Amino acid sequence: MSEWLVEEGIGEERAILLDCGHAIAARLRWPGGLEAGQVEDARLVARTANSRRGTARFACGEEALVDSLPHDASEGTVMRLAVTRSAIAERGRLKRAQARPSPEAPRPAPTLAEDLGARVVGRFPAGLWDDLFSDAWSGEVAFSGGALTITPTPAMTLVDIDGTLPPRELALAAVEPLAGALARLDLAGSIGIDFPTLPDKNDRKQIDGALERALADWSHERTAMNGFGFVQIVAKLRHPGLLHRIQTDRAAASARRLLRLAEQVSEPGALLLTCHPAVKAALRSDWLAELTRRSGRAVRIESDPALALDAAFAQAVPL
Repeated sequence: MSEWLVEEGIGEERAILLDCGHAIAARLRWPGGLEAGQVEDARLVARTANSRRGTARFACGEEALVDSLPHDASEGTVMRLAVTRSAIAERGRLKRAQARPSPEAPRPAPTLAEDLGARVVGRFPAGLWDDLFSDAWSGEVAFSGGALTITPTPAMTLVDIDGTLPPRELALAAVEPLAGALARLDLAGSIGIDFPTLPDKNDRKQIDGALERALADWSHERTAMNGFGFVQIVAKLRHPGLLHRIQTDRAAASARRLLRLAEQVSEPGALLLTCHPAVKAALRSDWLAELTRRSGRAVRIESDPALALDAAFAQAVPL
C-alpha cells in the first residue's frame, strides 16, 4: 500500500509517495512566495481594459495575475484572493502567480503534509531522495535500450526519447519509464514528447494505447501521436515541479540539499559545509541559524570554485 512521507527540511519540504520501497511520486515545496491554496487580502494595482483580469499586489510584495474580477473592482481596491497557482520560474523570465476572488477566510498555504495527508518523518529511506534529485538535476532517465532527456522550456516541458532499439520497440520501451518520470519529477502543464518517428499508423495507435494504459491514473489530456512521433500532454499546473525547481535555480537547490546533508552528519564536532561559491551565496543566514539550532553545533562554510554546483558536502570537524 502506498503512503506519502514528508521531510520538513531547512528552506524546503520534500515528499515522496512510497510504494513497496520505491518512490513512485514526489513533491518539493520551497516556502516563501505565493502558493496555491493561500487566501489573503491583496490590492488590485492594475486592471486590463474591457476584461475581468488584472494584477494584484500581496502584503509580501509579490504580484499575481487575477482572473474573474468583479465588474466594479477598480484599481486600488483591496479584495480577498485565493492563489490558484504559484509563480513559475523559467529560463530568462518568471511567470507570475495566479489568483481569483474568494469568500473564504484568510489562511496560509498548506504544508506538504497537510496538502497530501502525509506522515512526517525524520528521514526518508536511504537513497530514495538522492536518486530523485539526481534525475531532476540531470534531466535524464535511463531505461533498457534508451533514455529520456527532459528539458523545461518557456513553451512547454520537452521529453526527447533516444536509444539503440528499432523505432517501434524504442517507443514501446519508453512508455512505462515516461509515465514513472512524470510522477516522480512532478511534471505538469504542457508537456511535449518526441517519440521516434513511426510511419505506420497501426504502430502509432499501439503507442497511443500503451500511453492510455500507463497514464490511466494520472489526470491529464493528451493528443494522439502524429506522423512525426510527437505527443502533447496537458496536466493542471498548480506549483513548480521537482525538475523545474532544481533546473531553474541550481545553486538554491544545491544549498538546500547541503543543509539536509549537514543535518544527517552523525559524527561529533562542528559542521563544515564545503561548496561552490554560488552555493555559498545561496545559503541564507536564517537557514544557517536554523541548522545551528537543529544540530546544536557551530557551523562553518568553505567555498571551493573547483567543486561542481551539485558536489557540495558536509562533515564534522574538531571545534
